[in-house]
Amino acid sequence: MKNPAKQVKKETSVLVGVIMPEQTEVQVTEYLNELAFLVDTAGATVVKKFIQRIESPHPATFIGSGKLEEIANYIKEKGVDMVVFDDELQANQLRNIEKEVNCKVLDRTNLILDIFAKRARTAHARTQVELAQYEYLLPRLVGMWKHLERQRGGIGLRGPGERELETDRRIVRERISLLKKELAHIDRQMATRRKSRSAFVRISLVGYTNVGKSTLMNLLSKSNVFAENKLFATLDTTVRKVVIGNLPFLLSDTVGFIRKLPPQLVESFKSTLDEIRESDILLHVIDISHPHFEEQIKVVNQTLMELDCLNKPIINVFNKTDLYLSVPEQKEKQWTIHDLERSWIGRSYSPCIFISATRKINIEKLRRLLYEKAREIHVTRYPYDNFLYPDLPNEENFSS
Repeated sequence: MKNPAKQVKKETSVLVGVIMPEQTEVQVTEYLNELAFLVDTAGATVVKKFIQRIESPHPATFIGSGKLEEIANYIKEKGVDMVVFDDELQANQLRNIEKEVNCKVLDRTNLILDIFAKRARTAHARTQVELAQYEYLLPRLVGMWKHLERQRGGIGLRGPGERELETDRRIVRERISLLKKELAHIDRQMATRRKSRSAFVRISLVGYTNVGKSTLMNLLSKSNVFAENKLFATLDTTVRKVVIGNLPFLLSDTVGFIRKLPPQLVESFKSTLDEIRESDILLHVIDISHPHFEEQIKVVNQTLMELDCLNKPIINVFNKTDLYLSVPEQKEKQWTIHDLERSWIGRSYSPCIFISATRKINIEKLRRLLYEKAREIHVTRYPYDNFLYPDLPNEENFSS
């Protein structure tokens, strides 16, 4: 009888967040909950969360010495593997904290980069992530480690490899230069590919990570895009042809956004995000069941503004309405989709639609809306095709 396969022991971690003057404890608690989800996505277990109220980050250790000592004592007592901060740390802060706690220290950016490295499936995505890793690493080389020992394994250590300290800067810069050339070549290929699709109306799904974009993509396009209840399940843009009525258009599923998305990733994923820039319509998918969905909307809109895409036609798609309406506060009101449409949410975020991708609620109405919006653009672009795409009758079944 064969011995059962040994299970790999999960790394344990503690989380650290700070309450700045402009923040509330409720906000920071929610931020740490999101950070815990990131840690879980990376494959580790959170054993404790630490929060400190500060006026401004300490230049040497980010948090106060008393709180750092408390964290160090807890780590020593419990044998915790790593500390994860919800903010980006400078090289000297990382080094000083690591000396005090005597274990691995990650910041939010490093954690997200590690998840992207873990999730990257294609050569394109891996190249983009590697470039972002090196650009994050370059300003942190001096004094960060005696040498870049990256062979211990585990979360945050899927780094680009070991190099001696005295040659790190040169080698990293050379690697960044090479990766940028590779991505420039890929960008040209992808631009040519996008140009070949310019005859179609193009619609992109955008939104915060883990709001159900890939599930909706699968539903509308009858495809099988990878979808999972984890953050950043999708890194590569997936494009599918969708036909509603007799009108074809292209639907794209893009990488999800998140609070404090590392700027290195935004820059290195430029070609992926160009799909959003060149779209005719954006479907902003929102998890209405999330207690802070309004803040997530602001994060996405801020990112779209940075991409110069906020002026595009945007339809707000409030997903997971079944979960939202099942919470005690809403269940007691016996609210329906119609009530949501007339609520402050429907009035504040117009044009919008309320759906559930998993329960297939209001999907036919969404298909009709997509047909109408895509038709408006198509017949303007190709007036001679106007007779091919009439207004859909009220009772038509919109099967894509």
